[in-house]
Amino acid sequence: MSTDLTHQAPPAARRRRTVPAPGTTPGNPVAPPRRSAWVPTLILLLGAVYCLVPIVWVVMAATKSSGELFTTFTFSPGSGLLDNLSDLSHYRGGVYWTWLANSALYAGVGALLSAALSGVTGYALAKYRFRGRGALFNILLAGVLMPPVTLAVPQYLLMAKAGLADSYWSVLLPSIVSPYGIYLARIYAAAAIPDEVVEAARVDGAKEFRLFRSIALPIMVPGLVTVFLFQFVAIWNNFLLPYIMLGDDHKFPVTVGLYSLLQQGANAPALYTLVITGALLSILPLIALFLGLQRYWRIDLLSGAVKS
Repeated sequence: MSTDLTHQAPPAARRRRTVPAPGTTPGNPVAPPRRSAWVPTLILLLGAVYCLVPIVWVVMAATKSSGELFTTFTFSPGSGLLDNLSDLSHYRGGVYWTWLANSALYAGVGALLSAALSGVTGYALAKYRFRGRGALFNILLAGVLMPPVTLAVPQYLLMAKAGLADSYWSVLLPSIVSPYGIYLARIYAAAAIPDEVVEAARVDGAKEFRLFRSIALPIMVPGLVTVFLFQFVAIWNNFLLPYIMLGDDHKFPVTVGLYSLLQQGANAPALYTLVITGALLSILPLIALFLGLQRYWRIDLLSGAVKS
């Protein structure tokens, strides 16, 4: 049987099929110009400038005396920083440091208890099956969407009914429950804790509390650090709740204290320098907390990735 080889071209002579480059067409092989990489960089720079300019202004204004503050509006530093710090420290016997300590108490204790409650609740919602779990989680989501300003007056009425108004508990107790923190903890626990590990620990005879303390909690630490950070910043910057709850100015946090000082500045313009200096000092703990916990957070994420 003869084979006709005239219709079979050798492999080297076969026409190679050309594939057009991404973004091109067979009739138009020229690729369109890529979007310049400097466009998103410029947008990020503009956003950074927008966020940093007020902070830079506060830093520069805190260095100016009362006369320099109202006569110069540039970003050049002044010569009154030490005097402003001294005046702020001696104002009403150092009441500013009492406000700062109150803020640290409200934010530190409230955020710590909120992170603990969020961790336990989020783990239970993620790893346990019980009736009403979906409804409970939907209620928590509704709490995330609820503006805090709408809850301030009902919370005050509850605290007044319980006899806790104008006390430290009136600010601490509403700060412990964070629907957003519980939501984050639930999502993190569902994604980071394998069901196989939990079931293996139960088969080995581990009790539920030990399972959570020895297995789930170490895995959830990076997520709980995030919850702690968010809640700390939220409580530290909270103004309306302590403003409604508290009447004694020695229990004020720094936000309400500076506001009361600003109100007095309408009759005494010299107090404006104290307000600006106090605002600058109130930012420093948040910056230190962000830097410290960010490093701790990265270490936890890297160690978790290595262990897994």
